[in-house]
This record gives sequence, C-alpha cells and structure tokens, in this order.
Amino acid sequence: MRRERKKEGDFEVVVPSPAIDFKIRTIELDGKRIKLQIWDTAGQERFRTITTAYYRGAMGILLVYDVTDESSFNNIRNWIRNIEQHASDNVNKILVGNKADMDESKRAVPTAKGQALADEYGIKFFETSAKTNLNVEQVFFSIATDIKQRLAETDTRTEPQTFKISKPDDSAGPSQPPPKSACCGS
Repeated sequence: MRRERKKEGDFEVVVPSPAIDFKIRTIELDGKRIKLQIWDTAGQERFRTITTAYYRGAMGILLVYDVTDESSFNNIRNWIRNIEQHASDNVNKILVGNKADMDESKRAVPTAKGQALADEYGIKFFETSAKTNLNVEQVFFSIATDIKQRLAETDTRTEPQTFKISKPDDSAGPSQPPPKSACCGS
C-alpha cells in the first residue's frame, strides 16, 4: 500500500493514497528529449487488473521495494511473475530498493540480498532514496538508456535484408526444368 508520511510533532502519520499516481518525466538523453510516463500503483492489490493492461504497453518497468519492509521485497517475485505473464518478453526491468537513507537499524533488506535477487533475474539493481534524491536520476537514465539501446538493436535486426537474384548461367548448357512441386496435384 502506498503511504504518505506527514510529520506532526514527534509522530509520523501514515495516510493511504487513494489512487494510481501518474507522472511524466522528461529527460535529455544523447541530445534527445525523452518523455517517461510513470504509473505508480504502489503494489496495491485493488489495481492489479488495471496494471496487467499497462504491462502490455510498457517498455520498461521499475520494481521498487522498501528496504525497511521485508514483505515489500518478498513481493517482488510475485510482480516479476505478473510481468512474465502480461508484459512483452523483452521489456526492460530494474530492481530498486528505496529508502536507502534510513538508519541501518531500520533496514530489513540488506543491499546484498537485493543485488542477489537482481542477479537471479539478470536485471540491474539500484538502491535509492526518494527523500535525499540518492540514485533517483541514475535509475531514470538507466531505464531510458536500456530501452533506447534495445529499440536501436531491434531496428537494426528488422531492417530488410538485401538479396541478389541473378539469372542462371546459360554457358553451362541447357537448364533443367525445375522439379515438380508436390502441391496442388502437379
């Protein structure tokens, strides 16, 4: 569940957010402006049917967990299964452990555990802090760079191949008729 934290005296009030958070982030990459659409459901179960539709059109997915909440980390495997079921096979993914600014005594998921999970799935891993802006820019640039590179590689592979078709060499004598096809009773 997504939560907003508000300081009131010495207490921190946690308020559930009511809906999907949508932001547009424009970055400049290799001299080009790239618009990132960010859809944040914060893992809320009530949006699961909606998120499966977004997976189909997603070019990149950030899987974010809270380093102070082991259950959010343990849920990453479920999200990856959803991605495997509903997203395209080549969608770019990055694992992100957020709240890296928190005191070690509050940390429930060690960095090494996050890195091990990312390694298991063959995806990049970052620890971030939305509060202090630690590695936030790097994550956005990394996913954008990965998507751009994948699209460039796909474009290169899908370019039409050039074939040279030439007449048979008549100097070799009379040509044989082509073999009969088994199709259509010939």
